[in-house]
Amino acid sequence: MKDIEILEKLTETRKRIEQELEKVIVGQKQIIEQILIALFADGHCLIEGVPGLAKTLMVSALAKALNMKFSRIQFTPDLMPSDITGTDILAENKTDGKRYFEYIQGPVFSNIILADEINRTPPKTQAALLQAMQEHEVTAGNKTYQLDRPFLVLSTQNPIEQEGTYPLPEAQLDRFMFYLNIDYPSLEEEKQIVQLKKNSLETIKPIIERAEILQIQKALQEIPVSDHVLKFAVKISRATRPQYPDSPDFVKKWVNWGAGPRASQFLVLAAKTRAALHNRFSPSEDDVKKVAQIVLQHRIIVSFAAEAEGVNSKKVIQKLINI
Repeated sequence: MKDIEILEKLTETRKRIEQELEKVIVGQKQIIEQILIALFADGHCLIEGVPGLAKTLMVSALAKALNMKFSRIQFTPDLMPSDITGTDILAENKTDGKRYFEYIQGPVFSNIILADEINRTPPKTQAALLQAMQEHEVTAGNKTYQLDRPFLVLSTQNPIEQEGTYPLPEAQLDRFMFYLNIDYPSLEEEKQIVQLKKNSLETIKPIIERAEILQIQKALQEIPVSDHVLKFAVKISRATRPQYPDSPDFVKKWVNWGAGPRASQFLVLAAKTRAALHNRFSPSEDDVKKVAQIVLQHRIIVSFAAEAEGVNSKKVIQKLINI
């Protein structure tokens, strides 16, 4: 199937996936779309939200609709790296009685990983996900194992109860394509949630197969980007860096460290994917603006002056895209 035919079907596929998720999820349409953008762009998401906002249910339902293998890892202070990646165990050959080491795969060997409360485990265990997220492989001992594709990590963080947590280092934050904030539902949505009968995940039908997702990911890479949109995305990313002479004065005042080149890549790729999901085969500057906050907010470290004035990275990004 040609790339153009694959992308023409993408809008309809997105609508069908959303319809399936609506069986168990009320609202959160924007978050669902952003997760789908990350999936088709071959990225990962860090999701922040208070307990009870259906983060786990949303990811489980998505895995069901995508017909992909799903693993949920509950991150705790005593979790070890081998609990994620797997470990060698001593086994015995029943034929000759000789012993040998056999590698038992961990939960990371799935297609969709829910890393629940990732900031509750020490950095050593957090780092066990780094290689899997970037290279789509796991090294154990002296062997490297390839992970199945597609591979999507959705990590959650609780914005409250920060005692006993281990904030993610900048190097690991940079591996996440998006930083998503799930907010409380509206009044009407919360009324629907209360009235909703408890639907089982069994009611969700698979909409798409793994092979189709891989085809979509490949086709999206080939979408052309006009020069002015490319320049716009790179300009926004570079403008977050206070050490650059052409950065705005408010960035030099409010920002200590800006976004790196990976942010520019993700801005363009996310804009292409968003355009394709809305049945457009070339992204616009508006597509870049729509994804700028979720791509950049976790890659900008604001200064003490900004904190003193109540300015966070979101406000810096909003001001940048409105220049």
